[in-house]
Formats: sequence, structure tokens, C-alpha cells
Amino acid sequence: MRAEGHLLDAGRATKGGSLSYSGSNGNAPHVASELSATSLCRVPGWKAGLDITCILLLLPLWLPLMILLMLVTRIASPGPIFFRQKRVGLGGRHFFIWKFRTMRLSAETQTHERYFENLMRVDRPMTKLDAYGDPRLAPFGRVLRASGLDELPQIFNVLHGEMSLVGPRPCTPNEFAHYEPWQRQRVNCLPGLTGYWQVNGKNKTTFREMIAMDLFYLKNMSILLDLKIMLTTGIAIAGQLSESRRAPQRSRQDRSPRSLPPILQT
Repeated sequence: MRAEGHLLDAGRATKGGSLSYSGSNGNAPHVASELSATSLCRVPGWKAGLDITCILLLLPLWLPLMILLMLVTRIASPGPIFFRQKRVGLGGRHFFIWKFRTMRLSAETQTHERYFENLMRVDRPMTKLDAYGDPRLAPFGRVLRASGLDELPQIFNVLHGEMSLVGPRPCTPNEFAHYEPWQRQRVNCLPGLTGYWQVNGKNKTTFREMIAMDLFYLKNMSILLDLKIMLTTGIAIAGQLSESRRAPQRSRQDRSPRSLPPILQT
């Protein structure tokens, strides 16, 4: 289903999960009455069982890979192997996610925060700063981020019950504070390592389209859909890696200020 279809679904989906658009001019949808973040939380009984089963079956694959990436991270860049960050989980509750560190120790975060806040306001694809040759990245950081392997430690968040293998990506508290009421419905299910948005365009979609896809998943959650998303994730990662290899070439071709994302140029 194309992103436009998801936006229409989000526009149809009132208090029982239905949203309505404020008009035909494409303005953001609104909820008839504001929902509390925890009013419609959904954690199907099969979720935990499916997650644990998949994690155990794939243990011979992900555990050696995680150990290898720990060694690579330690050798490639001085500093801690893991990076911990506060995120918003089920029902708006805060928790800490674990990731492999992909930034240099001295890297500042204000640029990324300002960039994403702008993406939330404008209707343009959510291209990562990595695509512009982000100098804050540590060696191998771009590859880890493009492949999503920097998220691998979040398997332990899944085992702890804070996340699921499939679900919306957990946002930061700063991002959540800027959400409109209808957008906050995306925290009514467990956040995930991968999800419907990640395999349906990801950084080629706009912020509004991402939210619409998350709400579509929330409405249509099932074992079959989760398995389909897991199987499709590998294909999506391959495409992202291919695009990441082209990013340095674009960066070398243009080292001027014009190579900055347009919404960060002043």
C-alpha cells in the first residue's frame, strides 16, 4: 500500500482508533477528543511468545554478530562500546534503549535534534544526516547505522519487555513533546526493532507518512504481519546499505555549504 493510502487510513481511523482530517487541503488530522497516551495500549498475548521464539531460534546468528561488532566498535573508536538513550515506550512511559555507539566521543547532538524538529514541520522525506557525510560519525558508524546493526543490542530491551521485535521506532522525549494529539497514538503499542515503516520506504517517507504507517500497523497488528515484516527487513537493509555506499561519493563531489541539508542552511 502506498503512503498516500496510509494517510487516508489514518484519516478514517475517533476515539476507538478513528481519526478525521480537518479538511481536504491536506491539513494534519485531529482527534475528536484528545486521547490519553495510555487509553488504547495494545500488547497482544502472542507478542512476547513470538519475540522470544524468534530470538532463541536466531541466537546462533545474532550473538556471534554482536560479539564481533563489540570488538569492531572498541577497536575503531576510543570510548564506550554502547550508547544509552532515553526513549518513549508503551503508553508514553520512558525507558533507556541500548545501541552500539556510532558517533565520536566529542560529537554534539544539537544539530541532529534541530534537523529532526524541522523534518517534523515540513513535508519532505526524512533523509538521514549520514547521507550528507556527517563528520560526527565514528569509523564504521555509517555502515552500522545504514544496516541498522547499531540497534542490535535492543534485543535485550525486547527480552526485558520494553520493546518488541516489530513495532514503531521509539521516539525521544523531545520529539514526543512536539507531537500533535493524534500522533501520540503511535505509543499505544510496544516500540520495535523493525516495523512497517522501516520496510515501506523509511527515510524516503515524510514524518506524517511515518506516523500514518505506525497507526496502520497498530490497527492491523497480527502474527502474520509481524512475520512478514521480519522477513522483509533483510531486503530493506540491503537497499539501505546500497544507498549508504553512494553517500560518500556525493559528499566528495560537493564539500561546500550547499551539501548541508536544505532545512539546516541559514
